[in-house]
Amino acid sequence: MAETLVWEDFLTIGIYFAIVIVVGLWSTCRPNRGNAAGYFLAGKTMHWIPIGASIYASNIGAPMFIGLAGTAAISGYSVTIYEWHAVYFLIMLGWLFVPVYVACGAYTMPEYLRKRFGGRRIRIYSSVLALVEYILTNISIEIYSGAIFMRLILGWNLYLCVVIILAITALYTVAGGLASVIYTDTLQAVILIIGAIVVTSLSFIEVGGWHAMEVKYMASAANYSLYNPTFYKCGMPREDALHIFRDPTTGDIPWPGAVFGLTTLGIFVWCQDQIIVQRCLSAKNLSHAKAGSLFGAFLKLTGFLLFVIPGMVSRILYPEDIACADPTVCDKFCQNKAGCSNLAYPLLVIRLLPVGVRGVMLAALLAALMSSLTSIFNSASSIVTLDLWKQIRRKATETELMIVGRVTVLVLIGISILWLPILEASQGGNLWSYFQAIRSYLVPPWCMAFLLAFFWRRTTEQGVFWGLMVGLVVGLIRMVLDFVRSPPVCGSGEEDKRFPIVAKVDFLHFAMILAGVSAIAMVIISIFTQPRPHEKLHRVTWWTRDDVKEPELSDDDDYEAGRDDEAESSKKEDGGLKQKIKNWLCGTIEETQRNMSAEEKAAIRKKMTSIDEHSRVRLSLNIAAVLIATFTAFLLGFFG
Repeated sequence: MAETLVWEDFLTIGIYFAIVIVVGLWSTCRPNRGNAAGYFLAGKTMHWIPIGASIYASNIGAPMFIGLAGTAAISGYSVTIYEWHAVYFLIMLGWLFVPVYVACGAYTMPEYLRKRFGGRRIRIYSSVLALVEYILTNISIEIYSGAIFMRLILGWNLYLCVVIILAITALYTVAGGLASVIYTDTLQAVILIIGAIVVTSLSFIEVGGWHAMEVKYMASAANYSLYNPTFYKCGMPREDALHIFRDPTTGDIPWPGAVFGLTTLGIFVWCQDQIIVQRCLSAKNLSHAKAGSLFGAFLKLTGFLLFVIPGMVSRILYPEDIACADPTVCDKFCQNKAGCSNLAYPLLVIRLLPVGVRGVMLAALLAALMSSLTSIFNSASSIVTLDLWKQIRRKATETELMIVGRVTVLVLIGISILWLPILEASQGGNLWSYFQAIRSYLVPPWCMAFLLAFFWRRTTEQGVFWGLMVGLVVGLIRMVLDFVRSPPVCGSGEEDKRFPIVAKVDFLHFAMILAGVSAIAMVIISIFTQPRPHEKLHRVTWWTRDDVKEPELSDDDDYEAGRDDEAESSKKEDGGLKQKIKNWLCGTIEETQRNMSAEEKAAIRKKMTSIDEHSRVRLSLNIAAVLIATFTAFLLGFFG
């Protein structure tokens, strides 16, 4: 449908790309780009505003435009729980988790686990699993969601759209590291919010306001659904559509799962996932990390208006398409017999926005897509470089680490492109439907591992590792059973042949069960195994975060070997244009290291791991956190 765009739209898109590239490349000129702290943690100099904006932009990707709005079109308010629940987890991130991560000097989550438990197997296992999850879920969903939008609006070839986006994204991610990602995320968050506000405003005007929207939504259905008993149940909105908390047995998002099951997913995604945590670790101090997480929490409150409501309005305005109940009709319109709700937001943009404004909205979508992809690429690069490569090359130089980090991004881009045929063949049906379910089968054991690591000093490496193995086996069994038999398409008359554990136990309820099983296994095995000595727990648990002493290391725990991030740098003599280009691409343009005394290294180490705060700033942040948490509780109660 490229004819829906005019030259003004393409001009807007072109200007957007130009600005993003300029900002991304400008950030590559920042100092400290040539060492691990500079490249992967932006030199730990970031301000709270870009940190919060980057947290928001990293999470609000293309799936929010496609999936969140699409689910709202079918289900109503309930999906809002994913957005508002995150507020509490982001507060936990700043107040409970980041202080420990900073105090122990960890750059990545696998590195933290190595510091906490010793050994290598947990660190390597967590690194590999994180990469698999990034490739099979995060990157896949981002690419597919963006492809839906771009093909519908531009009419371009799928591969062409994705290759262009990935190429521009890689340009500044590879060159600039986390600093480029955070600065461009800040820009993209502004564009995203402005574009989404325009869509929401025009949506309310079109349907006649809030009350009219709620009344019309409850009556929105395809015409044939109103007179055909077969499709009436499938085509009409849910009776509980205007409530967030649903029945524990018949609800699409049952309230026990939304409150407790989603908590296990949320704690991991917001407090333990490298993508989010890495932004807070780049803060210049703990206060900025807290303020950044709080700013991100505040922005998450906007998801209800920016994505959920437009999805519901799209169903009101285009019920024949978005609310299709006949599998044959759905397949004809969007090539998906299960329904066409994924197109709710794109249709709203194409059919509602005036000529010339569509380009702004497409730029907002591209902003969401690119900000999420850059976050994934940079976080995956950090894990491969610091947690896997350094296990192979313990004495790797800074230059070598910089090159490995950049090559990792390029490899991920190649895998992403190779993954496209599989996405195209599946047409996104199962992939998107099971996105949250897949996390429910993999994430809860890791959530419990981190919680026990933080708050129970008796937790042992053997307990956590074998507890993770138990959780992996149980989760994979459920996931296989889930994929073996698909749910019947509503209105098709097919019998539900799924296994009872799948058909009768919601995935959020299963997340609660999996978390419990994993935690029990970890606790029991920890009790019967040798605990880690106290001298090795300094600064790696909540109770020891303020310890002055560093954890005592043995040969097996020498996770600091080869790290020279604290080495002071000095200017390097240029070797001509060719050498300058090579240095810029490899991240070695600015510095060569000189050896520092033990006292100088200790001083820098103390600064990098300090969790001190000014008392007035700490009090102000505590008050702000309480106010945001209270306001969120009010919203949940009002719309619950």
